[in-house]
Amino acid sequence: MSPDKYTATWVSHSSISDFLNCPRAYYLKNVYKDPKTNHKIQIMTPPLALGSAVHEVIESLSTIPTDSRFNKPLAPKFEKVWKEKFTGKKGGFFDKDSEEKSFNQGIEMIKRVVDHPGPLSNLAVKITMELPYFWLSEEDNIILCGKVDWLEYLKEKDAVHIIDFKTGKSAEDPKSLQLPIYHLLVTETQKRKVAKASYWYLQRKNKPEEQKLPDLKKAHKQVLEIAKKIKLARQLNRFKCPHDGCVRCKDFETVLEGGAELVGVNDFGNDVYVIKKSSSSNNQESIIL
Repeated sequence: MSPDKYTATWVSHSSISDFLNCPRAYYLKNVYKDPKTNHKIQIMTPPLALGSAVHEVIESLSTIPTDSRFNKPLAPKFEKVWKEKFTGKKGGFFDKDSEEKSFNQGIEMIKRVVDHPGPLSNLAVKITMELPYFWLSEEDNIILCGKVDWLEYLKEKDAVHIIDFKTGKSAEDPKSLQLPIYHLLVTETQKRKVAKASYWYLQRKNKPEEQKLPDLKKAHKQVLEIAKKIKLARQLNRFKCPHDGCVRCKDFETVLEGGAELVGVNDFGNDVYVIKKSSSSNNQESIIL
């Protein structure tokens, strides 16, 4: 029987992280649909709004020729994206001071890129697929998908450099599967070899920090093993929080209980909710994108 992408189990860095952290949160974010709207749930928070706005502006540069990439100022573009998609409750903001703080952080990160463009001023490779994906295992009917922030083209090697933009304060966990997954995705969805990979911490660094490239065979084995567990959980409809309620699934449960406010529908057709919290409880500093 030939593989069928419509019946396959799709996994990504984000969904795998969700599952490893809390299967219940994975279910509520990636599987559950509101029976009234038939839409999935998205919970908007200030860190997610900030990261999404910064990513959208910077990633848009990859479609512009290198000789004119920075001809137009980026701050007005960031402000436009912010006003259209993330101002007020749309961005999870319940007061002007917190929104202004996040907005200014975004402007500073955009300014850092303009002042220190580094690899962003070089040729870039754009994967033509709207959502890059490949068959992680045809036998198991599992697909790995995801978008990579930036691919710098290294002309002298005819290779690519994976760059992931980080908008939070915290460093990426060394045990994270992000680089193994990105290495697999980029290798399988375009023809050039991956020569290196870097994280760019936009809040505090003027240039990307190179990381050790993961071994492809080891990465494939590791990711497939987790993907099979996700597939089995979906088949058995078994998604239990390991702590009978944790910080990962708590907000989604709040949505189901009617304790969140619906503020719109995002570009992916998900219902977007916000939850008002005290400043002391809102200590999230980073988000996976």
